[in-house]
Amino acid sequence: MPENDRLSGCLDEINLEFVEREATPKLLMKLSIQLHLAGLSLSNTVLFLEVFGVDRVRSTVHNWVHKADLQPESSRCPNHVAVDETVIQLDGEQYWLYAAVDPNSNDLLHTKLEPTRTNVIADQFFAELREKHDVDDAIFLVDGAVPLHRACEKHGLDFRYERHGNRNSVERVFREVKRRTTSFSNCFSNTKAETAERWLRSFAFAWNQLI
Repeated sequence: MPENDRLSGCLDEINLEFVEREATPKLLMKLSIQLHLAGLSLSNTVLFLEVFGVDRVRSTVHNWVHKADLQPESSRCPNHVAVDETVIQLDGEQYWLYAAVDPNSNDLLHTKLEPTRTNVIADQFFAELREKHDVDDAIFLVDGAVPLHRACEKHGLDFRYERHGNRNSVERVFREVKRRTTSFSNCFSNTKAETAERWLRSFAFAWNQLI
């Protein structure tokens, strides 16, 4: 698909029903949301708006992103699913980020953010993934994490140990999330886990549209 078609489709899917009396043109709002989710900091997104004579603060753009409540597409049917977990910092606290990626398309299928790492949480992650997508016949690519192995076995999923290869797709997602949370402190500073979860869903939407 041509890149301009992907960008146009992304804009069309951004719903601004939450807008009541916003003076900013809706096209600029959509572009701002997309640019921020694609990697532009809130500060630079505000500067982008200033080019068009629109004066907004960072918190306004932040609110647009979260109120849009973007969701990645569900009902995918991948042949393989790369699953991994990593630690990120959320307002000075350590959280575990779980992610599932289709290595063939690099689409981000599902994320889960939790303050701890347990067998129960891994089981919940796979249960949520199975509810959203048709993955029961997929081959799951996992590393040596015991909770992931146990969860696959509990759900009757076919899995194999793989450290590199197709699992690199999920590592790319983790690198980008960590880049955003370290470089753009305005993403996750002084924020609650629920807000971070919403941002991750919006990030997944943009990632799948723009990769």
